[in-house]
Amino acid sequence: MSEKMANAPVYYALAQAQFNPVAAMAKYVGEVQDILRRDGYTSFEPHQVAHLQLTAAPGQASSEPQVAHTTSWLITKGDRASGFILSAASITFHSTHYETSKEFIPELLRGLKAVHKVVGLEHISRLGLRYLDAVLPQSDETIEQYLADGLLGVHFGATQRYALNESVFETQSAPLVTRGTLVARVHRMTSPLGYPPDMLPSGLIPMPKFDIKDATPHAVIDTDHFVEGRMSLDFEKIDEQLVSLHATMKLVFDATVKDHARAVWA
Repeated sequence: MSEKMANAPVYYALAQAQFNPVAAMAKYVGEVQDILRRDGYTSFEPHQVAHLQLTAAPGQASSEPQVAHTTSWLITKGDRASGFILSAASITFHSTHYETSKEFIPELLRGLKAVHKVVGLEHISRLGLRYLDAVLPQSDETIEQYLADGLLGVHFGATQRYALNESVFETQSAPLVTRGTLVARVHRMTSPLGYPPDMLPSGLIPMPKFDIKDATPHAVIDTDHFVEGRMSLDFEKIDEQLVSLHATMKLVFDATVKDHARAVWA
């Protein structure tokens, strides 16, 4: 997940910075888009997400749920391999064609700097990285050859439809926030290769080798590492914080897979 692998398993990755909310972001999004357009992010489209909203006055029962819409903006490269999702309180850089962290992390900073230049942000409240890695055994292989023994679950003769292993860790990070949270999940299933419902690659297209629509036995390694707290707009230190988050993610990734996986992906 740092040095480039010839057959890297990363099929989707994102980096996100949450900042003090800008209620008038719709007013400024054109200026942000124009800055990023000049850097090759030429596709632009609004994106609405519907969600249920419950409201009630103090001491009264909740009213009927109402459908509310949250608007974000997709600012994407023309080939739809990577791009930004901008909202009133965050910017996310995401990619379905991940290379290495050395190319990936600076792009989030590029987007964050563009937002700051236009709206004048006051602080960052959350920084995070999240990766999805696909474990796709060949016909003569098994998932067990790829994953560490402690992640293989329960077996008693019945056909397994789905399995999930999840661990949550408190981590050490630096320099802006010293404690982080890392959530490591391994999903096992027989299905098309997909995405968690809270992590959809809006506006992007997958790499051909990961565009798997037929049901196939596979596993997904889902690693999410973040820090929360009031952080200043010191871009050098924000970069250091993201690099620190990534370094711990690599340790977890290495502990999740076996030597066979590393040899196949190298």
